[in-house]
Amino acid sequence: MHIEKITSSGIVAVIRGASAERIIPLAYALKEGGVTNLEITMENPAAVEVIKELKNEFDDSMFIGAGTVLDEETARIAIMAGASFIFSPTVNERTIKTAKRYGVISVPGAFTPTEILTAYECGADMIKVFPASVVGPAYFKNIAGPLPHIPLMPTGGVTAENAGAYIKAGAAAIGAGSTLVDGKQLPTPEYLRQVTKEAKRFTNEIQEARLAYA
Repeated sequence: MHIEKITSSGIVAVIRGASAERIIPLAYALKEGGVTNLEITMENPAAVEVIKELKNEFDDSMFIGAGTVLDEETARIAIMAGASFIFSPTVNERTIKTAKRYGVISVPGAFTPTEILTAYECGADMIKVFPASVVGPAYFKNIAGPLPHIPLMPTGGVTAENAGAYIKAGAAAIGAGSTLVDGKQLPTPEYLRQVTKEAKRFTNEIQEARLAYA
């Protein structure tokens, strides 16, 4: 699995609390809006079932992974369920190495330059900078100075309004949670239209920022 699956579209939807019954219509709504990378957070008791449902429904047309993975055993469980990437809120070397052992993408969370470099040296493919809202886009431009070779992804407080600013500051992709989709929300036709509309806003902002950045 290559990190370009994530960087090509530039956005990962972080979905918390979705049941297996609700996830499919939510995923279709996101896909219609151009968002095809989905992170299912593992604190959800239904996470393994949700990942399996998504893999069965979409096969390779969507890139499905697990988030909030705190240890190597949880990583292995998620990978056995079909996760193609493992996102963590912290730097855990064993979790990173477990992901790489099974050939899936590892994206640990880090905040300081030391944490970012340590995670990358442990084998991470990309570093999730969390919570990004605390530092804003300027932080990514500053980090890219001494560490231009490390792909960074802001998560936490990223909206359609500031997604482009993060991309222009050098972020390889962005992670969007409740500002894009609420996994606990009933997938009514009205809400699904809202999700698709917001997904299009995010993807348009990212594409425009990349054109300007280029």
